[in-house]
Amino acid sequence: MEKELLEHGLNANRRKFISRMSLGLGSAALGSLLIPDLFGGKESAEDAIMKAVPHIAPKAKRVIYLFQNGAPSQLETFDYKPMLRERMGEDLPESIRNGQRLTGMTAGQSKFPLIGSYYDFKQYGKSGAYVSDLFPHMASVVDDLCIIKSMHTEAINHDPALTFFQSGAQQGNRPSMGSWVSYGLGTENNNLPAFCVLLSRGKGNGQGVYSKLWTNGFLDSVHQGVQFSSGDNPILYLQDQVGMDRNARRKMLDKVATLNNLEYEQFGDPEIAAKIQQYEMAYRMQTAVPEIIDTSKESDSVIKMYGPDCLVPGTYAANCLLARKLSESGVRFIQLYHQGWDQHGNLPNEMRGQAKDVDQPSAALIKDLKQRGLLDETLVIWGGEFGRTNFCQGPMTVDNYGRDHHPRCFSIWMAGGGVKPGIVHGETDDFGYNIIKDPVHVHDFQATVLNLLGLEHESLTYKFQGRRYRLTDLYGNVVNNIIA
Repeated sequence: MEKELLEHGLNANRRKFISRMSLGLGSAALGSLLIPDLFGGKESAEDAIMKAVPHIAPKAKRVIYLFQNGAPSQLETFDYKPMLRERMGEDLPESIRNGQRLTGMTAGQSKFPLIGSYYDFKQYGKSGAYVSDLFPHMASVVDDLCIIKSMHTEAINHDPALTFFQSGAQQGNRPSMGSWVSYGLGTENNNLPAFCVLLSRGKGNGQGVYSKLWTNGFLDSVHQGVQFSSGDNPILYLQDQVGMDRNARRKMLDKVATLNNLEYEQFGDPEIAAKIQQYEMAYRMQTAVPEIIDTSKESDSVIKMYGPDCLVPGTYAANCLLARKLSESGVRFIQLYHQGWDQHGNLPNEMRGQAKDVDQPSAALIKDLKQRGLLDETLVIWGGEFGRTNFCQGPMTVDNYGRDHHPRCFSIWMAGGGVKPGIVHGETDDFGYNIIKDPVHVHDFQATVLNLLGLEHESLTYKFQGRRYRLTDLYGNVVNNIIA
């Protein structure tokens, strides 16, 4: 062999050849472990590497997005405006409204009477951030929160605004944020989906959520969010049918995969390959999911921290605990939708019930992740699709009023995952109507989330029908001031 190597101009003996070959095999083996799709045969090695390797050094590994569906009022949560109480009942000055479009629910009003919050605010933490009395548990973790008071959006109605936050477009059928993250980073746990969705409903007036909010759009269907339902079977059709054991299930899947592979070789449709992956994922989830949804091993202190509702499947508290368990198991993106925040009337009473549902579990999730050493690598987000007006919709009394939709400014918070803790970013005017400092657009927010995960929003693209699409469309700037 040494003679043949020398004849080909290679200055190597047998020992060097075998040594270097072993390094190559070892590198290939390591690559297949780090990037499972590298040798899958369904895409090029370059594409597999680009999907699995972050563009920049990530600060977060995964996201838990606590979406408050229906748009909680910033004026009853984190944006304290005492002047609204002082000038209660006065008409909103036209110089402040400045011709902003209104929804059909208040466009016909001749007067826009200012209304201050029924609830008091206090300052908390080293930052001195104001938090409403509705949220004493969130106030206790305010030094872990980055409160953004200068969010703004383009949509004025629920469905397009919600879709815009999730997909970067007001129309449906675009990939959701979780799908983009799954596409960009892949999965950390081959036994679980990269993107999971949890639903709950509060006591207030609800707005619906639809499967288009967690759709994969034009991305491969393996990136679609997997919805967990409440009850004993969180994922439908996951269990084996009566009379079918694991061995029979395995043989059936192997036969189906053989047929699907033949069809793939004939037609080359990537959805056939995706379907094979989904069948295999479902088979592996049969073992992984029951262990994750089992709360019997959680300590009494953890149950007490989240509250007794965390033992009731389908509640917000139970979903927060499940989100921690899914994140701990390597799920990249967990999306919670909590319905009931659409308070056009009876706001003081309805918000009290809504706040009680979410306050303790949201704060518990922060504390739980922190005590497990997971908060630094897990980005937690809390907020809705737009804000609420500083004027009353319809009849008004001090303890019974409603607020209309307001896209020009609203508040959310983020925690962990590389954001600065204990800060307040952005500022609104004394009327709580316009942003006067550090505005953050929805696309800026999306670009920042991707950046924290190690993904450049302008580079994470997918070519579809002749155009390269991205989550942030043609816009978006990373909000560097909130990044640690």
